[in-house]
Amino acid sequence: MKDTPLSNCERDFLLKAIEEKKRLDGRQTYDYRKIKITFGTDYGCCFVDLGQTRVMAQVSCELVAPKESRPNEGIMFFNLELSPMASPAFEQGRQSELSVKLNRQLERCLRNSKCIDTESLCVVSGEKVWQIRVDVHTLNNDGNLMDAASVAAISALCHFRRPDVGIQGEEITVYSPEERDPIPLSIYHMPISVSFAFFQQGTYLLVDPCEREERVMDGLLMIAMNKHREICSIQSSGGIMLLKEQVMRCSKIASVKVSEITELINKALLNDKTARKAGGRCGFAESMPQERITALKMDQTSVEMTDVSETVSSIVQTAEAPPQTVPSPLVPVPGVGQIGEGLRNTWGLEEEEEEEEDDGESSGGDSVAEVTKMEKEQHKDDKSRKVDVVEILDSDEEEEEVVILYPETTKKAKNTGSGQKGAATSRKQQKK
Repeated sequence: MKDTPLSNCERDFLLKAIEEKKRLDGRQTYDYRKIKITFGTDYGCCFVDLGQTRVMAQVSCELVAPKESRPNEGIMFFNLELSPMASPAFEQGRQSELSVKLNRQLERCLRNSKCIDTESLCVVSGEKVWQIRVDVHTLNNDGNLMDAASVAAISALCHFRRPDVGIQGEEITVYSPEERDPIPLSIYHMPISVSFAFFQQGTYLLVDPCEREERVMDGLLMIAMNKHREICSIQSSGGIMLLKEQVMRCSKIASVKVSEITELINKALLNDKTARKAGGRCGFAESMPQERITALKMDQTSVEMTDVSETVSSIVQTAEAPPQTVPSPLVPVPGVGQIGEGLRNTWGLEEEEEEEEDDGESSGGDSVAEVTKMEKEQHKDDKSRKVDVVEILDSDEEEEEVVILYPETTKKAKNTGSGQKGAATSRKQQKK
């Protein structure tokens, strides 16, 4: 994945700020970012934070056969890996031009400077020697990876301890740390790389460039030096022409920075050594912040317990009795319930609705009973009237439709019947 390029506005803004001797993070021209060095639980594990740039170095060792040209010397191997976790521009499993350049510069800085006594790594001449491997992993990239990698590598080498070895005849015995104390490496000096960025063909100079400043720079000068003002390696990239005075000025600045970083490394090593010897917190445990909820730790406060019973009795005697509060059984607002002993644990609206539903059901049942009675009476009347019933069936519908036809003769029949009764009564009266 390619990195997102800077826009013209960002590029012009950075160059204009550099011309005015201003930087994005507020540093001065020759200022380094804050360096933090922490060590892991095992020997040879080191983390270096250079601002937002974070690098981890791990040192390991194994017994191997020596080189034929140098049978009495151990082997040093360096590997710097650019992880995609550090930047989306880095690809995994594929060495880029930047990784090759950083690996070569790291080897020149540490191996070619003879900072480690390789002859002390020989176990049996021509047969077995120690191979020291230094793996540097980039965890976050915010510029100036070379300086952070060199500090992490030399700090890890100073912190590393190799197992002790015993030789009896042709048998080689490697002792564990429990059996014998591991042995530190023999280190002559500590070379540290310092990077300088040049802008506008060497007109402006910055120390420890960040990631955005690296994008707009014209050239880069890396000087590896120890605290004795000895230059171990020097490399220029970018294709700019530097004058002799510029290189000398950079070397003077590098000597000051290297002495400060060397003192910081020695202080970190001493603190880790004293913490391990005292059995205190060291490694990752030391870097964990305290006074958090997850730490489950609280500061103890002193409490005076001498006159507790007397003060309690006096407080109880002088205290007023609490007023008796009678809870209100009424619900203040419909739809709000009150919870507690002696309170209405109901909801007003729901009860009203339920009561309405119950009333509706009871009234509905009465009406249904009345309707059934009326239907029965009508049915009896119809039977007594002997009314013709005509049933009309609908074939399309499932239910049957019943139509009752009342003939018009029923009223006349009633009238005639009443007339006949009246005539019969009049005849009886006449006979009498």
